[in-house]
Amino acid sequence: MQQKIINTQDLAFQLFELHDVEQTLGYERYAEHNRETLQAALDLSLKVAAEEFAPHARLVDEEEPTFENGRVNMRPEVKKALDVLRDTGLMAAGQDYERGGMQLPAAVAQMCVGMLKGANVGTQGYAGLTIAAANLIMTQGIEHQQKKYAEPMMAGRFFGTMCLTEPHSGSSLGDLCTRAEPQDDGSYRLFGNKIFISAGDHELSDNIIHMVLARLPDAPAGVKGISLFIVPKILVNDDGSLGERNDVALAGLIHKMGYRGTTSTMLNFGEKDGAVGYLVGEPNNGLAAMFHMMNEARIGVGLGAVMLGYTGYLHALDYARDRKQGRPVGEKDPNSPQVPLIRHTDIRRMLLIQKAYVEGGLALCLQGAMLVDEKKHAETEDQRQLAAGLLDLLTPVIKSWPSQFCLEANSLAIQVHGGYGYTREYPVEQFYRDNRLNPIHEGTHGIQGIDLLGRKISMAGGRFYQELMDRIETTIGEARDIERLAPCADRLGRAVKSMAAATDAINAEKASGNLEKALANASLYLEAFGHTVVGWLWLRQAIKAMAGLQGNSEQPAEFYEGKVKACEYFARYELPKVVSLAELVGAVDTTVLGMQDGEF
Repeated sequence: MQQKIINTQDLAFQLFELHDVEQTLGYERYAEHNRETLQAALDLSLKVAAEEFAPHARLVDEEEPTFENGRVNMRPEVKKALDVLRDTGLMAAGQDYERGGMQLPAAVAQMCVGMLKGANVGTQGYAGLTIAAANLIMTQGIEHQQKKYAEPMMAGRFFGTMCLTEPHSGSSLGDLCTRAEPQDDGSYRLFGNKIFISAGDHELSDNIIHMVLARLPDAPAGVKGISLFIVPKILVNDDGSLGERNDVALAGLIHKMGYRGTTSTMLNFGEKDGAVGYLVGEPNNGLAAMFHMMNEARIGVGLGAVMLGYTGYLHALDYARDRKQGRPVGEKDPNSPQVPLIRHTDIRRMLLIQKAYVEGGLALCLQGAMLVDEKKHAETEDQRQLAAGLLDLLTPVIKSWPSQFCLEANSLAIQVHGGYGYTREYPVEQFYRDNRLNPIHEGTHGIQGIDLLGRKISMAGGRFYQELMDRIETTIGEARDIERLAPCADRLGRAVKSMAAATDAINAEKASGNLEKALANASLYLEAFGHTVVGWLWLRQAIKAMAGLQGNSEQPAEFYEGKVKACEYFARYELPKVVSLAELVGAVDTTVLGMQDGEF
């Protein structure tokens, strides 16, 4: 454990025992790697996180970026840390060797990023958005665009953003108004305003490449009329050199509750002759293209939520072990020595909840990362399609479940600290503030719930939903053969059965055409679905831990025992919530839907 960023025993267990990341080394792309090279990348990331990112996390919170004379000013430590990230190759750890990356399996690359998030999410945000934007260009752009924009981004010379939200429309992208006018040379001129653009302006790189959603003339209304454009802050010449400043203006900075190290900007496109932009992909297909970046960002949000919850848990655990206060129940002698907080049952309860949420959330994010590689590199087309479908199904869960429950872990970390947790003397209050953004950006819980219940569970006639349930049932069957885990398996089985009934009821309601009624409790369905999936992952962890307790183990016995007990906690205390939520959803309850404006 280093700098209280992550428990390295848990990281090794999850990567190499639970998810068996070494199986990905059978893919040609990763053939040059072995466990030692994967571990070396993780060790390097943890070192950079601890030495370059963590030390200024509080500074960028207290001295957030300022807007002066049309420029952004920020702490110099931010650029220094990002320069180290670039120079070590961690900026693009998952990218190809020839593009300066380490060509790491997705799960390992995600954890290299994750440790940076846990150390200093504000500074990491610039790199994360850049790589996501570069991946978008690599996937959707033509070769010329890839070379001119994406490659300098992956090298860390240019940074990137995504520009979706507008002041009047918020999450309702179908209402965006930014327009793009075609020019004789094949470029476009963009006019409009964007808001809440993370990393939208700064002096950290030679250039900023904005990925902007806008409408072409005579485009269809709604989301079917949105196109995607590359809009550089500074125009790039054909030889790669920088030209003149584009017509993109910083209108101001937004001051946030947390995540203060990453600039949040208002940008004006086309205050003069129009911002020069270049179409990416097909006209009017921009939202589908942008969702390549959005889905990647949503998985990143989930992992960021996990890591903020995880570091908060480790800080609370450390505090509970060191802080002496009170005496055990039943100790009547006031002169007896005080005991560490961790001796008190309620403190252990709060720590166990945190452990269950953050280690369960980490397993969920790594499950998604494993599917990323399977989607790209599995042997057969059917295997690749199945992995792609499962990843689509799980993406709203990966984004939202950690954002809800690892935030709750941060709240409990404050509670463990007591009054001190509510002060800035300890970092747990900042972790909470930083994490509070994650249930909001890249699609709120409500949006993710509607996506899951309204679309994802029904994809391909429900094939991917059923495949996931079948995999959960397989794990339940394995656990029932282990005496200690049989009760946990039974509780998960009841949750699966409850979710099946709720899903059938909602599908019937959707078939009747009453979509608003069917989706009225979509966020509750998302919560219950997420708990079921995390319960499955905890049961898998417990099966591996029981094997570890029986010999040939990589970790100490007490580590594996802790895993089993955390699984037992989740099964006994958390999974019963699935049954009650599923019953409510399955009843197609309209209590909330029936409330009228004047009745509040």
